[in-house]
Amino acid sequence: MRRSTTTALSLSAVIAALALTGCADHADSAGSTASAQQGGGTPTASAPLSSAQLNKRLLNESDLGEGYTRKPETARRNDDVSVIGCPALEKLGGDSATGAGLDFAHKTKASFTYTGSSSSEVSEELYSDGPAKLSTGISKVFDAMLSCPSYQVASGSTVIDMGTAKSAAPDLGDEQWSQLLTFTAGGQRSVVKQTAIRTGNILVLVSGSPGLVDSHLSKALTKARTTR
Repeated sequence: MRRSTTTALSLSAVIAALALTGCADHADSAGSTASAQQGGGTPTASAPLSSAQLNKRLLNESDLGEGYTRKPETARRNDDVSVIGCPALEKLGGDSATGAGLDFAHKTKASFTYTGSSSSEVSEELYSDGPAKLSTGISKVFDAMLSCPSYQVASGSTVIDMGTAKSAAPDLGDEQWSQLLTFTAGGQRSVVKQTAIRTGNILVLVSGSPGLVDSHLSKALTKARTTR
């Protein structure tokens, strides 16, 4: 069975899954579904926003409401992360595991835990680049993941069984993608939802517990569009 380096998008989900199984510092759940839809919006031709500008548009604790705590940024894990049994992910290339799979001009991220459940987490990533580049880049990743209903991801000595499934994307922004990722490792199973919305030259990616993603996606998009 051939092994290849995984994409940046699935890597972030894997890191989340490792956290839920006690193997890492981050969290994401699985049961994945990917779907892309075209909205009626018109892409803007404005220059990409800087990472500093994007950072001001991230959700914070006051946006999310009572019970949310922002997780401190942690150093990137050095373990090799590879995908086994998914040719489409392999085709995306080896740089993706280091973050180059989503090779957009500017990005920022915030992750939060929700009081009362160690597995209730939500993260938001904002990217900015040309609309066409954002659309093409995120589509390639979601399409590749959806093409493999089941595969494995190895990180260090941990092997995770993954499942992907298509999820309905809300009719927001100019384009939408959504998937459920299912991770099974060490006798534990977790489900993470990932939904991406492109609005002009900004891509909003919200990942985490399905209920939290659904609850906060709209407000994440609204704040990402702000002109403040």
